[in-house]
Amino acid sequence: MRAVWKHRPRPIELLSAPISGSSCPKRPYPAPLRLPAAASVTRIRHPKAATAMARETTAPARRHHKIVALEGGITPIPDLTPAMPEGHTYELALHERTPHADAALIASRVSDANVVITTVCPLSGATLSPVSTPHLRFVAVMASGHDVVDLAACRGRGVVVSNSPGSNVDAVAEHSVGLYFSVRRSIVHTHALTRAGQWPRRGGILASAMYSPGGRLPLPMRDEVVGIIGYGFVGKRIAELCRALGMKRVLVAGRKGGAAVGSPPRVDNGVCRASFGDVVRTATVLFLCLPRVPETMGLIAEAELSAMQPHAVIVNVSRGGIVDEHALVAALKTGKIAGAATDVFLAEPAGPENSVLLAEDTAGLNLVVTPHVAWVSQATTQNYQDTLVGNLKAFLNEQPQNVVS
Repeated sequence: MRAVWKHRPRPIELLSAPISGSSCPKRPYPAPLRLPAAASVTRIRHPKAATAMARETTAPARRHHKIVALEGGITPIPDLTPAMPEGHTYELALHERTPHADAALIASRVSDANVVITTVCPLSGATLSPVSTPHLRFVAVMASGHDVVDLAACRGRGVVVSNSPGSNVDAVAEHSVGLYFSVRRSIVHTHALTRAGQWPRRGGILASAMYSPGGRLPLPMRDEVVGIIGYGFVGKRIAELCRALGMKRVLVAGRKGGAAVGSPPRVDNGVCRASFGDVVRTATVLFLCLPRVPETMGLIAEAELSAMQPHAVIVNVSRGGIVDEHALVAALKTGKIAGAATDVFLAEPAGPENSVLLAEDTAGLNLVVTPHVAWVSQATTQNYQDTLVGNLKAFLNEQPQNVVS
């Protein structure tokens, strides 16, 4: 079902289902009308949009834009009128969710689009082929990571892809530090034991539940050597927070297999540059905040985990698959490292049926997991919305920004 309203004097918004949990400021236009849950939504923002559609075959090229948003339930789509150049109109098909595994449904929803907006819904090479999406010109990713889009397919046919860099920096960095505390202090593990009634059953003391393998007590922050792999916006913010917390040293890793860093290592704002191998071997807390590309898949695997300090912990807020999940579980079970925390999984959404990290035999490990929510905050949502409008405006004015393909 598609609904089109014509010649409205004020903007009208039609939604397929309520978007709950939004922390966005209220929008200065009428409350949304509600359609049946199965419906997709079309919004026409410009009062002359209906006329523009009727004249589409004779009007100047690319004056009317068919925009499809695949995941309005993750980050609400803002009013896109400010992105439109003078004389341009648009219609928006807004879908609250689009199942990631349903390639046929994804293809059908974007088949007639000039512009596609996605967050984590995959756009494969087949979906992005000229046969499947003959009118597609622009893909806007409302996220920093853009690995869900087949960039080679877009590049091959001249489709521009823009992402939203830096929009979630504070939220992800703060979540990373929260995960560090949770795993270093065994907060989730001891919480579960306490809730299960183990405190009185173990003679009134649970201190041993906080010991690392070999009976090591938790390190204090002043003794932590921080290793950061991925020194972009998020990595830099994590470094700032760790230094502010008084951690002993902050090391930033070079590329795996790259040239060794000279001695003494270069220092920038109190942060030391070191080789990948040195960071892995030296760090007592290792933060991963880098993109998922073919070269970073399995970046931390059995060899790296075996080389780490036995009291080291890992925090992964990058993407699933950068840390080998099977190797990580084995390292935790055998005491090669003290703990791990992750906000990301190789297969998402993750559950016991598709992730070794959530298998029944990992329940007793010092392993903290969150469901890819590190980015969530009021500021992130607003930043994503502002960046989307800015990216679309820049593209329509033939000056694209934040281009990744």
